[in-house]
Amino acid sequence: MKLPLNRRSFLRAAGVGIALPAMETFAPTRALAAMAAAPPKRLVTICTTLGLHRPSLFPKKPGKDYELSPYLKHLADHREKFTLFGGLSHPNQAGKDGHSSQMTWLTAAENPGLAGFQNSISLDQLAAEKLGYVTRFPSITLSTDGSNSQSYNRSGVMVPAEHRPSQVFSDLFLQGKDHELKKQKKLLVEGRSILDMVGDQAKRLKKKVSANDRERLDEYFNSIREAEKNLGEASAWVDRPKPKTDVELPPDVAKDNDLIGRTNLIMKLLPLIVQSDSSRVITVTLHGRSDVPVVDGVKDDHHNLSHHGQDEKKLAQLMRIETALMKSFSGLLAGLSEKKEAGSSLLDNTMIVFGSNLGNANAHDWRNLPIIAAGGDFNHGQFVQHDAEKNVPLSNLYLTMLQKIGIEAGQFGTSTSTLTW
Repeated sequence: MKLPLNRRSFLRAAGVGIALPAMETFAPTRALAAMAAAPPKRLVTICTTLGLHRPSLFPKKPGKDYELSPYLKHLADHREKFTLFGGLSHPNQAGKDGHSSQMTWLTAAENPGLAGFQNSISLDQLAAEKLGYVTRFPSITLSTDGSNSQSYNRSGVMVPAEHRPSQVFSDLFLQGKDHELKKQKKLLVEGRSILDMVGDQAKRLKKKVSANDRERLDEYFNSIREAEKNLGEASAWVDRPKPKTDVELPPDVAKDNDLIGRTNLIMKLLPLIVQSDSSRVITVTLHGRSDVPVVDGVKDDHHNLSHHGQDEKKLAQLMRIETALMKSFSGLLAGLSEKKEAGSSLLDNTMIVFGSNLGNANAHDWRNLPIIAAGGDFNHGQFVQHDAEKNVPLSNLYLTMLQKIGIEAGQFGTSTSTLTW
């Protein structure tokens, strides 16, 4: 029996296929075998959206023998494992308002928030798309406040973040019950049958449309085939036992305004994700809020403090918040350094970008961003200062990291070349 073609349902079903990430690498079983030969490479991005006070972060002189700034003193134990950059940014980020650059920190799309703006794929999602289901989760997107993230798929649609560490922990380590596993398998099977149905409809439609429309339908077919491959590899993980850990389930931080408590919890969770190889691409957004964070000595809301106007009392409070964030980041570096694999540390095999989409939050300035690259196979231990006025594209660093993680890419975002130091 021929089913009537419903254009709306066809587009909606095809949209599911398009939205799913492409799978362009090994199946899970081959990936697990490859792990035995060499530790995998990972990519972690962490953004604090209300900036970092530059005079408290940047040393006075670049080079390897730089003097530790007030913020960098809290990273002193890891000095040889990170590089601080000045003079990096994405071009044309003024956008709709001063905070619009938050949505493009990982994409480099220009003019964010203005009429007609369309975001592009983010660094993490491109990496996840290329790596695929070599792990249970191609990417994990985390947040300290709600579902807003800096991750965007190829269609420019935001990937929702998870802000409850307990839920992430459950997804990673707690074994599902039989009826839950059956339900998940059923959903995967139904997903494949939907794609098959879309394929039949598209074939019938292809006979009735113009040549240009046939080209568009071919794009749908390609997306459908990618989605089928994706679902097939996802289903292979349903029966695979989750990794075990002796760590107890972390309680979520109850207070929404406890930025540091939420950040600390995420920083403790990240080494577990990396060590268990549950994902090789992790994104964290540390959201600033318009309320008073739970930090000793802080009485004004975080957003207001970021617009300090050089007021000494406001700056002192802001530095308390940002010092706590730097200590939390130092804890992550310590956690990754302590855990070993194949003669190296997790940090040695994990590239981290830590920084902000704002170079000077007080003026909503998106140039000369504070960027720290840590871990991975890099020549660390220095402060690299590029031109503070004519910035180097931050995308150059992103392109370098994509290539280091094993992804063949000649360009990303607004990159002009790779970044060497």
